[in-house]
Amino acid sequence: MVNIQKAAVIGCGFVGSTIAYTLMQKGLFSEMILLDANQAKAEGEAMDISHGLPFSHAMDICAGRYEDIADASVVIITAGANQKPGETRLDLVQKNAGIMKAVIAEIRRVNCEGILMIVSNPVDILTEVALRESGFPKERVIGSGTVLDTARLKYLISEKLNVDSRNVHAFIVGEHGDSELAAWSCANIYGIGLEEFARLRGCAGFEQEEEEIYCGVRDSAYEIIDRKGATYYGIGMAAAKIAEAIVRDSHTIAPISVPLSGEYGMKGLSLSIPTVIGRGGAEQILEICFSDAERERLEQSADELKSVLAQIGYR
Repeated sequence: MVNIQKAAVIGCGFVGSTIAYTLMQKGLFSEMILLDANQAKAEGEAMDISHGLPFSHAMDICAGRYEDIADASVVIITAGANQKPGETRLDLVQKNAGIMKAVIAEIRRVNCEGILMIVSNPVDILTEVALRESGFPKERVIGSGTVLDTARLKYLISEKLNVDSRNVHAFIVGEHGDSELAAWSCANIYGIGLEEFARLRGCAGFEQEEEEIYCGVRDSAYEIIDRKGATYYGIGMAAAKIAEAIVRDSHTIAPISVPLSGEYGMKGLSLSIPTVIGRGGAEQILEICFSDAERERLEQSADELKSVLAQIGYR
């Protein structure tokens, strides 16, 4: 039986430990299990985070084994090789697909019935690998997708227009990577079309700024990695937001990576698409009327991912 108050994080590197820390601060769970190929690393992270509990919420945090996560409601998988400077997310696919297969085999062995949230990169590819290897219903296998990219987009738009980023409604879809695209046709500020709002703020011709903003979003991970070696704070908060939507059954909409089975005329791959998230995981994939150009770019992004899947034996 699933314990809605229990979470697991598999992989205790920069990303996994930051997600665990963020979840502790949010107080969403009463129990959290940390797993890592290096048991001592998992134990150390559990100890370090636990020492902050007097400043936060009551919670049991410990390192464990796969048997300990069988009843976890959310299993967050970050295990995998890190992205190196100059390396794309897709360069990671061969080694991380192998790691994902091994992790999923253990999850199946202990009959885990929770929702799998894939964060390891390339996330869209590995979400599809996790789905096929687990045999889980598709709504129970999701990826962090372009949730972080979307936050970056909102931030950069807000900086350009000097407005609260929480009033920016825009999102990134497609691959969490170089072929992703900004859905400019859907973007607005508090219900006002993006370009109209820009005009009101004295920024006429804002469409010329859109390409610069998009490139800033697409390349931001590379820039951060060049400067500090890894990205982890943003994705830590993004993953916690997805977990919160599941635990609170809030029916939040976010562009997570979801397995497609006919939506947008696509199937046999996972892609980052706005989706309603609740207690059951991916409750509904939303089919949005993108512009013709956006739809074409989305299909190109999907084709690139399908090509990579084929290269690692998934057709």
